Parts: sequence; C-alpha cells; structure tokens
Amino acid sequence: MDQALYSLETRFEQFQKYEQTFGFLFDLEKLKSASEDSLMASCTNLEAALKHVNHSDVIGDDLCFELMVLKEALPQDYKRPLEVLNFLKGREECYPNSWIAYQILLTIPVSVATAERSFSKLKLIKSYLRSTMSQERLNGLAIISIERELVRNLDYDNLIKEFIEKEGRKILS
Repeated sequence: MDQALYSLETRFEQFQKYEQTFGFLFDLEKLKSASEDSLMASCTNLEAALKHVNHSDVIGDDLCFELMVLKEALPQDYKRPLEVLNFLKGREECYPNSWIAYQILLTIPVSVATAERSFSKLKLIKSYLRSTMSQERLNGLAIISIERELVRNLDYDNLIKEFIEKEGRKILS
C-alpha cells in the first residue's frame, strides 16, 4: 500500500511538471488564445526541458514561429493534440519542431501504466478474504506480482543455498 501511495504521489508530481512544460500544447484553446510573448516563454521553457547537454530536441524560437503559423492553419473544430499531430503528418518539413513536440507530448501518457498496474495487482492480492494479512506481507506479495517476469527467471536452488548460508540453518531431508 505504501508503494502504491508513493507511486501515486510521484505520478501526480510528474503530471504537474508535464503541465508546466507541455500544457500550452495540450490545451488547444490556450494555444490559440496565447499571446506571442507567453507562447515564446512556453517554447523557451520546453526547449530547456528537452535539452540534453548541448542539444535540444526542439528550438524554442522556431517552435514559437511554427505554432503562431500553425494556430491559424488548424481547422477550428480541432480540440485534441492527436488531431494536431495527424494534421502535421505529411507536413513535418513545414513544422519540424511542432511535429517533434507533439510526438513527445503524446508519448507521455504511456508512462502512467506502472502506477495503474500497481493498483490493479494490489486489488487482486488483497481481496476481502485476505484483508487480515500484515502490511509487510502485502507489500512483498505486491512486488512479487508486479515483477513476475523477474521472479520467473530466479534460480530458486541458489537462493535457498544463500539463505541457508546466511542464516546458519540446515536443510531437513
């Protein structure tokens, strides 16, 4: 349960950071009504966020110019970022920075799966019949269930031998 709460808090903090960085791209009404100065500040912020050593995935000035042109070229009925990305498809040469920014924006929701998987596994493990188990056991079972691929590849004989050596116990035949 503690791990699930920690995971949820971490995800919430990440979403707040994503909103600060990508919020102007996600909300098309905000993008269409943004002034050139606020758009430039948002694009510069995005460039800094996507910077790796001396290279950035987008160029803030160019992105701002592209978005100023793009918000006039987009059909009025477009409301979602996926529609914008589909509009940009085939026009990547005209809007290279916008194309990259929207691709990155739309890959972010994929990263939420870990927290959702933790809650799903926790619900399966802690059923009404098992509600009396200790927190420590529940945490252990949750980790084993979530990381089942790793657990399947464990060498149990070697683990048992290591446990016996550390605990000073003997195997009973």
